Amino acid sequence: MLGPSGSGKTTLLRAILGLEPLSEGEITVLGQRVGTRGNRRVGYLPQSRPLPPDTPLRGRDLVTLGVDGHRFGLPFTPRAQRRAVDALIEEVGAGAFADVPVGRLSGGEQQRLRVGQALAGDPGLLLCDEPLTSLDLANQQAVIGLIDRHRRDRDAAVLLVTHDINPLLGKVDRILYLAGGRFMLGTPQEVLRSDVLTDLYGAHVFVLRAGDRLVVVGAPDAEESHHHHDHDEHHDAGEHA
Repeated sequence: MLGPSGSGKTTLLRAILGLEPLSEGEITVLGQRVGTRGNRRVGYLPQSRPLPPDTPLRGRDLVTLGVDGHRFGLPFTPRAQRRAVDALIEEVGAGAFADVPVGRLSGGEQQRLRVGQALAGDPGLLLCDEPLTSLDLANQQAVIGLIDRHRRDRDAAVLLVTHDINPLLGKVDRILYLAGGRFMLGTPQEVLRSDVLTDLYGAHVFVLRAGDRLVVVGAPDAEESHHHHDHDEHHDAGEHA
């Protein structure tokens, strides 16, 4: 999911989680209508934001927060909970730093643990709100690989908000682009086109290819959409998502 700031991306995620009331209509997820209590088969992965150095949690404690038996209606015994946490830590490749205080871990290591936490309920739908923010390219690829492996192994769906579509181009099958109260949904080849984004924004927008990257030129952000400028803005495809 791409689009300028204020276009409604986070609001849509909150609505799917049952945290945002709808003005009309309804949302169904995995065959069930979304209610105020949400759906236990919907996982959530937030932005990669560094935890404070003095956070009083180990890596495995962060994952354990996702393995809450009462949340899922499955009262785990301590031993069963430990096994579940160990399996998740192994799945996301965090065994080497699972017992290290999370504040001492790198941003990529912390985000691996957050992926483990998000996968605790074996989600059939995983919502990701800019999970690659502040990560270097290697850690971006690592997190994308973990998410994509869960999608393939569990036949799950993923809805991922991102500023930059480029790290995901080889994995994404559809793009939802929001702008100015309108949207376009289709394959990357159908959506990331100059004519499509020009129509969506109501302003001249150009999609250029620079090597193996896409660059969008001229897309106004939410604050600038009502003003005229004498210069274009250059950014990676979806930078204002």
